[in-house]
Amino acid sequence: MSRIVLLRHAHSTANLKNILAGRTPGVGLSARGEKQAEKLITRIGPTRFDVIAVSPIARCSQTIAPWLSLHGKEKELMIEDGLSEVDYGDWSGKSLATLRRQKLWKVVQDHPSQMIFPNGESLLEMQTRAIASFYRVEKVKGKNARLIVSHGDVIKAIVAHVLGMHLDQFQRLVIDPASITIIDTDNGVSRLVTFNDQNGSLTNEVSTATAVGGSTGNQKSGNQKSGNQKSGNQKSGNQR
Repeated sequence: MSRIVLLRHAHSTANLKNILAGRTPGVGLSARGEKQAEKLITRIGPTRFDVIAVSPIARCSQTIAPWLSLHGKEKELMIEDGLSEVDYGDWSGKSLATLRRQKLWKVVQDHPSQMIFPNGESLLEMQTRAIASFYRVEKVKGKNARLIVSHGDVIKAIVAHVLGMHLDQFQRLVIDPASITIIDTDNGVSRLVTFNDQNGSLTNEVSTATAVGGSTGNQKSGNQKSGNQKSGNQKSGNQR
């Protein structure tokens, strides 16, 4: 059984300005984001990871840097291109207010599986590479948890896959800055244990939901943060 911890980067300067950052250079953490990153020192604590896989976008490594300086000085980061932010193409760096007036905005919200960003990639391409990276991380040998540091839409796409949701439904999910989501996997079966938690601390213990003689799946794990799960008409633009 394996535990994969998915951490979204902390609040960024683009979040502060309500801009779709994408892969735009020079986007770092805001003052709020720096505080969130510092808080991760205690939230993650001394949790041991067999691998720490990080998006190549700077705000992700900046998010985990304070924790690494105290608990993971000798831990080498695994830079995973598959965990990179969506290539939003011509939309990158533009205000969300402007993008919401685009005809394609409705496609992003209602039919994301059909969305191809102008001079960028499709959301389906993003999900495909993200899932491949997720399983590469999951297959790393070891007895400890694995940590993924990535972006809102990328984590949403992974969670949607794990839950068996069509990509067209992934806008129902919300992944906030510096939030922690936990997935336990066992023999090809994945379970969402914690979702979009913004204050809780980690534990090395994996879910016992798949244990012989356990529940049939309706009983919640003690670590599940069901109260943080948000649904409805959440807009993708707030997630990056």
